[in-house]
Amino acid sequence: MNILVREYTEKDLPEMIDIWNEIVEEGIAFPQEKTLDIVSGGDFFASQTYTGVAVDEATDKVYGLYILHPNNIGRCGHICNASYAVSSSSRGLHIGEKLVLDCIEQGKTNGFGVLQFNAVVDINTHARHLYERLGFTQLGVIPKGFRMKDGHFEDICPYYREL
Repeated sequence: MNILVREYTEKDLPEMIDIWNEIVEEGIAFPQEKTLDIVSGGDFFASQTYTGVAVDEATDKVYGLYILHPNNIGRCGHICNASYAVSSSSRGLHIGEKLVLDCIEQGKTNGFGVLQFNAVVDINTHARHLYERLGFTQLGVIPKGFRMKDGHFEDICPYYREL
């Protein structure tokens, strides 16, 4: 299996939506509570500055994806934000790392100077270790910043990296 990260196409949407919805339904990483359908998913992914997918080069099967967009406007418009989703069946294959590295390059290509993650849930240790290994700096902790699916709250840790 050779994983390639590329810009998504419309034919990728069904697999992308399945992966995205899996993360939303797990309720431990994304702030969204509503799942996507083919129409809302198509609109959502098309509205991003860039949407990348990690695919098997031979089969075009989608294993993960990311969205990249501005974190703010105006004088803070040089800061971008991203979210990553890897299917549960392909976790541990370093697909998240490929997605983050591609996102860093796309951030530069699209004129951003900083990549910031606003709400990395503290207990998401795999993501936090990956970000730190790739040179992101934790900005602090926001106590009880994320409501888990079961209703209890966990801390969130903002991260950033200059591009």
